Amino acid sequence: MSFSSKAGFTPANLMLLSAICGFSSVSYAQTQESTMQDPIDNIVVTGTREAQSKQDVAESIALLNQQQLAEIGASHPSEALNRLPGVYINNLGGEGHMSSIRQPITTSAVYLFLEDGLPIRPTGFFNHNALYEINMPQAGRLEVVKGPGSALYGSDAIGGVINVLTAKSPTDNLLKANVEQGQNQWQRALLTAGSSLNNDHAARVDINLTRNDGYREEADYQRHSLTARLDSELSNKVTAKTLLSLSAIQQSGVSSLTETQYHARSSINTYHNDVAYRNVNALRLSSEFSWFIDDQRLLTAVPYYRNNSMEMMPSWMISYDPNRRDYQFESYGMMLKYRQHFENSSIIVGLDSDITPSNYLEDKITLTQQDSIYTDYQTTGTSNYDFSSTQKSISPYLHTDWALGSQWRMTAGVRYDKFSVDYTNNLTVQAEDPSHLRPDSQTKSYQHISPKWSLIHQFSDQHMAYLNYRNAFVAPSIGSLFRPGSSQGSIDLQPTEANSYEVGLRGQLNNNWLYKDGLYELALYDLQKSNDIVSIINGNDRTVTNAGQSRHLGFEAALQGKFNEQLAFSTSIALTNQYYEDFAYLFQCFSSACGGFKKENRNYAGFKVGKAPEKLANLTLTYTPSWLAGSRTELEYQHVGAYYTDETNTQSYSGHNLLNLRSHYAINENWQVHIRIINLTDRLYSAYTSNQVGSSDLTYRSGLPRTLYVGLTWQL
Repeated sequence: MSFSSKAGFTPANLMLLSAICGFSSVSYAQTQESTMQDPIDNIVVTGTREAQSKQDVAESIALLNQQQLAEIGASHPSEALNRLPGVYINNLGGEGHMSSIRQPITTSAVYLFLEDGLPIRPTGFFNHNALYEINMPQAGRLEVVKGPGSALYGSDAIGGVINVLTAKSPTDNLLKANVEQGQNQWQRALLTAGSSLNNDHAARVDINLTRNDGYREEADYQRHSLTARLDSELSNKVTAKTLLSLSAIQQSGVSSLTETQYHARSSINTYHNDVAYRNVNALRLSSEFSWFIDDQRLLTAVPYYRNNSMEMMPSWMISYDPNRRDYQFESYGMMLKYRQHFENSSIIVGLDSDITPSNYLEDKITLTQQDSIYTDYQTTGTSNYDFSSTQKSISPYLHTDWALGSQWRMTAGVRYDKFSVDYTNNLTVQAEDPSHLRPDSQTKSYQHISPKWSLIHQFSDQHMAYLNYRNAFVAPSIGSLFRPGSSQGSIDLQPTEANSYEVGLRGQLNNNWLYKDGLYELALYDLQKSNDIVSIINGNDRTVTNAGQSRHLGFEAALQGKFNEQLAFSTSIALTNQYYEDFAYLFQCFSSACGGFKKENRNYAGFKVGKAPEKLANLTLTYTPSWLAGSRTELEYQHVGAYYTDETNTQSYSGHNLLNLRSHYAINENWQVHIRIINLTDRLYSAYTSNQVGSSDLTYRSGLPRTLYVGLTWQL
C-alpha cells in the first residue's frame, strides 16, 4: 500500500477511514482496560534512579507507560511528548526537533536526555536533535521531569529531564512485529523478540527500521536502531541489567522557507543533493549491577561506554559560512550509588565519573546555487578547524529524605561537578579568515555546586502538595569554547546558572457530578537563569557570549478522568511569561546589511524572550465502545500559543491549533490493525518561526501537513 503525498483524501478514502474508526493496536485482552495514569500510585525512577512512588516526588513529573506509547505509535518524538503538560517538541523533518520545556523553543543545552538514567551524551556534547539516538517507539516507559533535575544529575538539566526507559526482558516467549506504511513513502518495521534464557537470565531485542521521503522535496530520512537488553539474577542478592543501544541515522537537510514560500504551502526545499545532510552513528553499552545488601541497603554500579560519530553540513551556516564537519567522541564512565533506608529517613550517596576523548575536523566548502536552490557542494581542501580534546569529570552527590511526622517529608541534596578539558589545536597556523579564530592549545576547567531542597505535605491518601528549590547549570560546550568562529574570547565563557522555585499539588477527584476516576496535577514555578550562553548575529558574523539574565514564570495544570465507561478524557494547559531581566551586548556591523559601519550598545531588559510560546494546551478524548470489543478511538487537540520571533519583539508568530486522530482495532489475540492521521484538518502551520535581529524577514519551518499512516501488528 502506498499513498501520494500530493493527493488529498477522496470520498472513498474518507468512507474507508470512517468505517475503520475504533481500531486498537494493543493486545486484545488489554483493549478494555483503562490506560489512564494515576499520579499518586504510579512508580517513577528518574528522581532517585530507583523506583519510588510518585507521591514521594517533590517535583513536576509526567510519564507515559508502555501501553500508552504503543497506542500513540509516534512517528516523531513530538507526537508522544507533546501530550504532556508544559512540553512542546517541534518537528523539523525526519526526527529532527527543538524542545521547549519551561524554556523557549531552542537548540541550547538546557535539557538532559537519558536512557535508563544514563545521559546519552556527555556534558559539552549536547545535540538538540539527540532524541533520534534513542529508540523511543519501542520504549517501556517515558518520564519527563520539568525544571532542573535532582541532585543526582549534573549539567544541562535546566528546562527538564527526558528519561526514556527500555522495556524489561520478558519471562515468557515474546515475538512481535509491527509494520506501517504511510504518505511520503513512510515505511516502518518494529520487531521485538524476547524470552527467558534460563532461570537466571532473560533477554529482549527491539529493532526499529524506518524510512521516509519527507513532506518536503529531497528530505528523505532513514534510521536503523537496535536495543538489546539482558536481565540477570546473579545471586539472591545481586541483579544485573546489560543494555546495548545502536542507532544509525541518515537525514537530508531541510531548509527554512521565506514568507512567500510558506504561505504558498510549497514543498520546496532549497537544499538538494545532500546539501545540509547529516549521518549519525550512536552506540551505548552499559551494565547496571545492583547489590541488595539487605532490606535497607542497596549498592549499584553502572559502568558504561559510548561511541558517537557525526558527519554533517550544518544547515544554519549554509548562507554565511558553509562547511562540512566530522566529529566523534568516546566515553568511558562509571556511576556509583549507595542507598540506605533508616526508620524515618533515607540517604543516597553517589559518584559519577566520565572520560570523553573527542576529535573535530571542519573543512571549508563552496556551494553551487541555481536561483534559490543549492544544488551541490565542492570541497576546497582548506580546513577551518582540526582539534582534539579530552574531557574528564567527577561528580559526587548526596541526597537525603526525612519523614517529619505522618504527613510531612523533607528532602535535601547537593551535587558537586568538576570538569577539566585538555584541548589540542592541530592547526598551528592561524586562519587568514578572521571568521575562523583558533584558540591555542590549553586546558580549561569548571566546577559547580548544585543544592536542592523540597518539602512534601500529604493532606490525605488522595491529595498532596510540595514545595521545592533546585539549582542547575550548563557548562560551555566543546564547540562554543574551541570552535568560536569570529567570537573573541570564547575560551572565557562561563557556565549558565539557574535557580528554580516551584509549588505543586496533585491528587484524585473521584466520582463528582461530571466525571469519575479524576486525577489532577498543578504546578507554579519561577525559574531564573543567569549568565546565559547565547549566539548573537552581528551583520554576517555570529558571536557566542554570556549575556545577562532571564526569568521564566509559569503555571501548568493537568486533569484526566472518565465521563463514563466508554468515554475518557485527558487535558492539560501551560501558561508562561518569559522575559529578559538583563540582556545587553555590544552590536557591531561592518557590512552593507546594516548600512555600513554600525556600533551600538543594545539592551533588551524587559523584552519577552524570543521563541517562547505563551500558552501550550492539549485535550485528548478517548472512545472505547462497548458495542465493538477490542476497539479504541482517540481524537487529540493541540494548541501552541503565540510568541515573539526575536529579542526585539518586533515580529511574532500567532500560534496554531492541530487535530490528530488515532484509531485501533484488535481483531483477535494475535492480530491488530491501526491508523493515525496527523494534522487531520490539513492546517498550514509553522513548527518554528524566527527572524534575525534588525531584519523584518520572517523564516518558517512548515509543519507536517495532513498525513495518514496505516499499520498491522502481529504478536505471538
